[in-house]
Amino acid sequence: MREYDFEPIPGLPERLPLGEEVLWQGSPNWKSLARRAFHVRKVAIYFGILAVLAVVVDASDGLTLASLLQGLTWILLLAAVSIGALTWLGWSMARSSIYTITNRRIVMRIGAALPMMMNLPFKQIRSADLRVYEDGTGDIPLLLDPTAKPSYMVFWPHVRPWHFAPVQPMLRAIPDAAQAAGILAEALTGYLEAEAVAQDAADTSAAPAVTPTQS
Repeated sequence: MREYDFEPIPGLPERLPLGEEVLWQGSPNWKSLARRAFHVRKVAIYFGILAVLAVVVDASDGLTLASLLQGLTWILLLAAVSIGALTWLGWSMARSSIYTITNRRIVMRIGAALPMMMNLPFKQIRSADLRVYEDGTGDIPLLLDPTAKPSYMVFWPHVRPWHFAPVQPMLRAIPDAAQAAGILAEALTGYLEAEAVAQDAADTSAAPAVTPTQS
């Protein structure tokens, strides 16, 4: 994790080292993020039910139409403020976030008020999952090595909900999630194959030479 003041490449705090390249970049869909991370739809339904109940109760008490409208106005005003605030949070979080997949790591530029860069090298990623929603957006939660201990609070809302042990950072509410997951899977496979070849080469060079003995 690191804070930053300048982006030479959008979504990245510095230029990539030699041999590393960007394979994919994307940001959360703000509507999907507002609906699933900030539960805007559920809050709207809650206030709708509350308004209906208020009208039914007040009507049963014999209140006048003016009194009914006055009570309903306060509920609708509170609903507008709550839904507006949550929608703005979803929009600002999505606008300030960029996910980057390279051939060596995942970089998450997150945070609206205090932007931060989260580097997740492939060597720390044990597995990646995929969940696609009906609107085409989706989530890619990442299971990290136990040595990596990400903070749920720091990553939220870019984290798998209610998974505290272990915490799973997540590319959340991204458009074309299946395509991004395919790119990530191919990159992880290529990285593991390259690491295996490098390890075999290292083992071969480290093996002691066998000198034949003369009888």
